[in-house]
Amino acid sequence: MSKYRKLSHSFYYCVYHVVWTPKYRHRILRDIVADTLENKIKTICEWKEVKVEELNIQPDHVHLVCSIPPKLSVSDFMGILKGKTAIMMFKNFKSLRRKPYWGNHFWSRGYFVSTVGIDEEKIKRYVKYQEKEDKKEDGDIDIPLFDNCLSPFGGNNH
Repeated sequence: MSKYRKLSHSFYYCVYHVVWTPKYRHRILRDIVADTLENKIKTICEWKEVKVEELNIQPDHVHLVCSIPPKLSVSDFMGILKGKTAIMMFKNFKSLRRKPYWGNHFWSRGYFVSTVGIDEEKIKRYVKYQEKEDKKEDGDIDIPLFDNCLSPFGGNNH
């Protein structure tokens, strides 16, 4: 299958590596929160005709390698993606709205974006295997986010 994608009047290859973080880089993207976020990202991408090449959700940031059609700017796509996912996260995990953690903001302002070119496979491997490498560097230990369905911020998760 070709790397190139087609719209009604264009063929294109517009692949981007995008990284963004939760507000204050809280390490909240774990377990059910990460699973819920992953599903929502994939749903939004399908809706906007954005092809997900690689997606990796770390506790404190998200990596996405994706093909965005030229009719949609990266800025518009990220605004939609961050906005819709933030609304969904606050709706599904009400404890996240409480201060001092978030206020009314789930994501930090801005994001990193880079076009993917000749080193596409290297970037994909980096995104796919970064969690393992981060854990080696940090000596990070997996701590379950929700113990017996209770949020670390107090209250029930439902």
